Amino acid sequence: MDGIYFGEGPRWRDGHLWLSDFYAHEVLKVTPDGSRSHVATVPEQPSGLGWLPDGSMLIVSMKDRKLMRLADGNLTEHADMSSIATWHCNDMVVSADGRAYVGNFGYDHYSEPEEKTANLVRVDPDGSVHLADSGLKFPNGSIITPDGKTLVVGETRGNRLTAWDIAEDGSLTNRRVWADLGKNFPDGICLDEDGAIWIADPRLKETIRVREGGEVTHRISTGDFGSYACMLGGDDRKTLYICTAPGSGPGAAEAPKGRIEYCRVDIPGAGLP
Repeated sequence: MDGIYFGEGPRWRDGHLWLSDFYAHEVLKVTPDGSRSHVATVPEQPSGLGWLPDGSMLIVSMKDRKLMRLADGNLTEHADMSSIATWHCNDMVVSADGRAYVGNFGYDHYSEPEEKTANLVRVDPDGSVHLADSGLKFPNGSIITPDGKTLVVGETRGNRLTAWDIAEDGSLTNRRVWADLGKNFPDGICLDEDGAIWIADPRLKETIRVREGGEVTHRISTGDFGSYACMLGGDDRKTLYICTAPGSGPGAAEAPKGRIEYCRVDIPGAGLP
């Protein structure tokens, strides 16, 4: 599918691919044949998507650092994360019990030359906002394992995947490096049934599959386009959807050159999102 500006946060749910087109300020729902429909307008740019146990949708609003809730067609504020997120928010994962773990840039990387670390935000089902962890290098795409006990987050500027144990109250412990990615630059990620993680890499323009410890089992080139996010979907969860675009900066808002590309894989998706 083409004709989008910049796809982010792809999710598979109820037989559809859901995604944010953040320079169009729009959340979309796409059928397997590529037909799209409007879901919501988010003026401050949508990014990560997820769902609460009651079926209402959560949408990251990037620039104002808020988490929005869409229910019965109405978009309302679920949480204000600006006290913890120090710059634009990006991707997230929502647990089965409705806790959202949300990344952010940490600093304005377009105008601030000095790199700064970022906080990871946790938003509980009641909308309360908590510091999940700190000192991360651009926390971005994230997954939760099928047993609900492990969170893995891509540190885009840290070139690694970082994992934590999830306690019953949603707090995080036992921080560790899940995979050192070397030159790879993780953006969006998704998990498969074998416990490997697919990683979208916009810098090297590829989507790779990595096992815990860092072994790369597959590399899929996205040609001249950067690979920004990925999701395993389709009825059998064996279709790998990849959000691609020529770039991610403000220039991407000038024309709808982004795409949703796909390929078939052997191992189906698992866990969240």
